[in-house]
Amino acid sequence: MWGREIAEAYDASVASRFEPQDVEPTVETLAELAGDGRALELAIGTGRIALPLAAAGVEVHGIELSPHMVEQLCAKPGGTDVPVTIGDMASTRAVDDFALVYLVFNTITNVTTQPEQVAVFRNAAGHLESGGRFVVEVGVPRFDRVPLGESRQVFAMEDDHVGVESFDDPVGQISWSHHWWDVEGRLVRHSAPYRYVWPSELDLMAQLAGLTLEHRWADWSGSEFTADSPSHVSVWHTPG
Repeated sequence: MWGREIAEAYDASVASRFEPQDVEPTVETLAELAGDGRALELAIGTGRIALPLAAAGVEVHGIELSPHMVEQLCAKPGGTDVPVTIGDMASTRAVDDFALVYLVFNTITNVTTQPEQVAVFRNAAGHLESGGRFVVEVGVPRFDRVPLGESRQVFAMEDDHVGVESFDDPVGQISWSHHWWDVEGRLVRHSAPYRYVWPSELDLMAQLAGLTLEHRWADWSGSEFTADSPSHVSVWHTPG
């Protein structure tokens, strides 16, 4: 699903997420949470957050399933200075304990079963030193916006991007995200399943991993999380 063609087009396809108003509050918050310790990014991708976080003075490591995404990371300035372990984030181990493990941009939903999502939490917790933190950024399922009886909705309709979400398995909480991008005059299509998950379910996963909720914000700027928030940034910590 994250082959060479998608990896090469990835940055252009999510160009808006590289804008300073998106990256800077994310990096500022993660740097504050990491303090003087090391940080580990699960699904580090092409380094959208890892590279500016490392530039801010945090020692950053990564775990990434796709070697093609890591190739794109390493081609960027400073990319080869970030150690990356190839493997899935549910079971792959990096070498050290960390003050911070983080997972951004809805990537927890790329893990498509509940037991595997629990395994991600346990793997994150296993990488944390005493008092360390695990941070997840993810959207809140909003089925109130889907017309009754509809199984698909268009969530993006732009000159260079069309996105359609299909609700394929409500019991398993599985949807598919379908994208068509115009990347430098080339049409790139990408479809992938994801498992949507509610904040309370994530808290239970954290509890199973021995983690306790510390913060839940509506965004990286620390805005109050409410019933109307479309996404959240949640921070859990280990004992100590």
